[in-house]
Amino acid sequence: MTASSTVRRASLRRGTTSGSHRRTLTRRRQTIIAWTFCLPFVAVFAAFMLMPIGGSFAMSFTDITARDLQTPFAVAFVGIDQYVSLLTDPRFLTALSVTGMFVVVGIPLTMAVALALAVGLNTGQGRIITILRVGYYAPAVTSIVAVSVAWKYILQPDGLLNAALGVFGLPAVNWLNDPVWALPSLIMLALWRNVGTLMVIFLAGLQSIPREMFEAATMDGAGAWRRFFSVTLPTLRPTLLLGAVLISVGYLQFFEEAFVMTGGGPLDRTLSIAFYTYQQFGVGLYGRASAASYILFLLVALLSLLQFRLLRTKE
Repeated sequence: MTASSTVRRASLRRGTTSGSHRRTLTRRRQTIIAWTFCLPFVAVFAAFMLMPIGGSFAMSFTDITARDLQTPFAVAFVGIDQYVSLLTDPRFLTALSVTGMFVVVGIPLTMAVALALAVGLNTGQGRIITILRVGYYAPAVTSIVAVSVAWKYILQPDGLLNAALGVFGLPAVNWLNDPVWALPSLIMLALWRNVGTLMVIFLAGLQSIPREMFEAATMDGAGAWRRFFSVTLPTLRPTLLLGAVLISVGYLQFFEEAFVMTGGGPLDRTLSIAFYTYQQFGVGLYGRASAASYILFLLVALLSLLQFRLLRTKE
């Protein structure tokens, strides 16, 4: 090995090391710049999201009430007593069953109606289809409070719905004050308001399915129902999963409908977990309200996990 080749190799190593050092400095500089731009959002997120979430989680393990706000560090740590107390509270168990019924009935019904509308609109053509799409989606962008107030007047004993039933000779129903009909009335309102959102999502999924798949199934002798169950539904599984998760979060947290229309009654038949949490917070039982909110969070997480297991795409 000559001296000149040794010098060349040494210079190459120095060049490689220098280039690697420059790339490291460049990446470090880019990281610093990126975090500098993200810092305002991170600070706001930490101040208004992470800290309140952490604080409420800590409160759920204490007996803090409204009287303890001046001395928050003097409250007693009670462990999981708040959670145990909730699971033995008849009103909370009623709220749990009401929320479960709202979810078990409302989600499949909303998804089925939305899918039927999406399939119907996907096969239609012309300007009337566009008008129908806008009409079905309009309730989703309307204020829930305004919608609830309007439906409250429609469902009153002398309201529009009973007037329509009277035309056909049917008896009037006290929809919002009857323990049997109060919760179904809220489910119908939720269906009417949320079906447009799912319809748009499902319609986008349907329009992404290649037409060749339907043509191949038709050539194989598959009828309309066979094409729906063998082609449409399996291909639409990711879209169905998205719609199910989105609608589940809203249905598990339903509050405004009961707050405006029924006040949780009659006989707590429309008392949801979110409404129960609001009531506990309103009377100053902050620890109990925090525990109830985290039970609701756990239910949202478990339902989402179940939906991922059932509707995820099978490889």
